[in-house]
Amino acid sequence: MGLPGALPVLNRRVVDLGARAALALGLKINETSIFSRKNYFYPDLPKGYQISQYDKPFSSDGVLEIMTAERDEQGRASDWKPMKINIIRLHLEEDAGKNVHEGLPEVEKYSYIDLNRAGTPLAEIVTAPDFRSSWQAYDYVNHVRRALQWIGASDADMEKGNLRCEANVSVRKVGETVFRNKVELKNLNSVRFMQKAIEYEIERQIEAHETGETVNQETRLWDEKNNRTRVMRSKEDAHDYRYFPEPDLQPLVVSSDFIETVKREMPELPDAMRDRFMRDYELSFSDASQVVSDKSLADFFEITAKNSNNPKASANWILSELLRELNNAGKTADESPVSAENLAELIRFVDDDKISGKQAKEVLIEMFQNGKSASEIVREKGLEQVSDTAAIEKIVDEIIEKNQNQVEAYRNGKESLIGFFVGQVMKASQGKANPKVVNEILKAKLKS
Repeated sequence: MGLPGALPVLNRRVVDLGARAALALGLKINETSIFSRKNYFYPDLPKGYQISQYDKPFSSDGVLEIMTAERDEQGRASDWKPMKINIIRLHLEEDAGKNVHEGLPEVEKYSYIDLNRAGTPLAEIVTAPDFRSSWQAYDYVNHVRRALQWIGASDADMEKGNLRCEANVSVRKVGETVFRNKVELKNLNSVRFMQKAIEYEIERQIEAHETGETVNQETRLWDEKNNRTRVMRSKEDAHDYRYFPEPDLQPLVVSSDFIETVKREMPELPDAMRDRFMRDYELSFSDASQVVSDKSLADFFEITAKNSNNPKASANWILSELLRELNNAGKTADESPVSAENLAELIRFVDDDKISGKQAKEVLIEMFQNGKSASEIVREKGLEQVSDTAAIEKIVDEIIEKNQNQVEAYRNGKESLIGFFVGQVMKASQGKANPKVVNEILKAKLKS
């Protein structure tokens, strides 16, 4: 806040989380980095400079492989392919304040400054200009967001400002090698808005170049109400910031032992886990990708798969039935009232023909609502299926005896009547007879 006499201090946690983020994104951590003053004069920066890093950043020279796909007009992805992104640097700096222009009294007359985040540590990640479409940028930011959440470096919630994206956009004709003037896009508070803003800016710049209009190097804001970008200010170059070493902070020196310790403590990263799930649990690329979209969901799946001994069914139940209940309740997998062990028990009940799949879906909803286990609900409601062939045969015989006209019609070729007989047996058994066993016994007896 620029208070007289207040001096900056670097805390250890910043370095720990910065190192985890750098390694998760394939960057090399530099053993020595230097903090610099980036001088500029905006109301959200009371002291007139920002503590950042310039020529000797915390980490640099990374190559990150992501999966990306183009989309149709509805945003549906297809034909996923690997893509390598060169990351120039991840450097540490402090946050500035924020200008507020809405939601407060007389905003048409005054501008407000929110300084709550001033001085809060940031990691800024800078990529090379490797993207050739808005959807590639979209997939990259989603990859980074998931990685930062995965390793615990950030909540990465764009709406809360925990993850921000500034996209630099320029266009050139096919075959050209020189970059034209770029535009920096700000005010992007969701990945989807970022994609839309880039798409709009591509079209705007192409039209400008084709009509002979100059595309200025500037910063533009995304106006989500009108789905367009608008000018914020002209864009400075690095020399305009008059960088010089921060005199109040010593160089940051990290040892090779520290870097190796961070590497050892890193969790398995999502792409590696996705590949392992495909290999060890025979999940499809699509299912494995969905499962590792969130760390708590991936952990939930693995516990369920191991306890149910049915990984594919575990993925199906989690990605369809459980996720629907979680989304409706606004919860994540680690907040689920249904534990992974309890879901595994429910899956085993279906596999062992104790209850039907339809009954299991109803049981899951009740488990979600009251936190009870599958066995408790099945016992309370008397849902366990009857698979005793002698007991089912007795019911089948009674149904056949009562419905001789339908039996005759079935034997004369109207085999669709099998559904009628199954329904009658299920009704007589109060829904407890195992449908698979019922079908087998009915078909045998109706043919004899």
